[in-house]
Amino acid sequence: MSQLEELERLRETALERLRQVSTSEELEAWRIAYFGKKGAVTQALKAIGSLPPEERPEYGRVSNEVKLALQAAYEAKEREVREAELARALQARAVDVTLPGRPPAAGRLHPTTQTLRQIAHIFAQMGFQVYLARDVELDLYNFELLNIPPHHPARDMWDTFYTTREGVLLRTHTSPGQIHAMREHAPEPLRVILPGRCHRYEQVTARSESMFYQVEGLAVGRHITMADLKGTMVNFARQMFGPDRRVRFRCSYFPFTEPSVEVDMDCILCGGKGCRLCKGTGWLEIAGAGMVHPTVLQNGGYDPRAFSGFAFGMGPERIAMLRHRIEDIRYFYTNDLRFLQQF
Repeated sequence: MSQLEELERLRETALERLRQVSTSEELEAWRIAYFGKKGAVTQALKAIGSLPPEERPEYGRVSNEVKLALQAAYEAKEREVREAELARALQARAVDVTLPGRPPAAGRLHPTTQTLRQIAHIFAQMGFQVYLARDVELDLYNFELLNIPPHHPARDMWDTFYTTREGVLLRTHTSPGQIHAMREHAPEPLRVILPGRCHRYEQVTARSESMFYQVEGLAVGRHITMADLKGTMVNFARQMFGPDRRVRFRCSYFPFTEPSVEVDMDCILCGGKGCRLCKGTGWLEIAGAGMVHPTVLQNGGYDPRAFSGFAFGMGPERIAMLRHRIEDIRYFYTNDLRFLQQF
């Protein structure tokens, strides 16, 4: 049998096998058998180099015709198989239009939102109202009216995002809302919490974020004492973390309160014995607080000789981390559903 006859036989055999193909798997096997690296058509084209020079032109012409014919047949068969498989799939998964629709999956509240609502609920029972203040603030309210004048060393406690407009910044804490709230209500007694976002130019780590939430609390009236602050914070800690919680107060410093304290709670993991969560101390910090500084009261429109008040501030993410044993604050804002779907 001559070389040209072998090519013709190859074409007929390949077309006959292609006609018997009915699935994508069989079609792929056919392609490999004829057009793969060791396929019959591939080997036939390589054989041209072993032929005498006078036979090569004719053999090359016929081999290319066979190749093009088989490629065209393969493409047509591929479309036919794809359409047939699609028809079978549609028939197998026919839609019953009489079935009730599938309800969309309900979303979840973000853990920070859940914590903010729990905090608001607890303080609402103690007579506190929610007061919303602005995120973009003036230096006057963010610092100066809170007893932090320009060049005061206390400003080093905050790394601030300033805007291109002089004196305008993103608030570094929710405390500026105290001035707004007092000026709206003075000289009437006042009890508010001020939840909101804060922004600080800080390195993002497992313990700190450049954007985070705070909840500020403020109570102003006649004859308010440190005992009222202590009772409020103890009540909050026991409602949020459990009725058996022990609370302690440590001396601290904030420019807008005097005296100032840090509020600690016995560790919810070890019960005060010392562990990794509380760094061996047995205590966990939950808030900063203090009696409102007379200068801040006066800037808010109250006479500090007749009125007194207390203020406190806490981080909802921090509280959520303590309640749920979360070790990295960055989880809150990476939008990882594996984390968010746990709440």
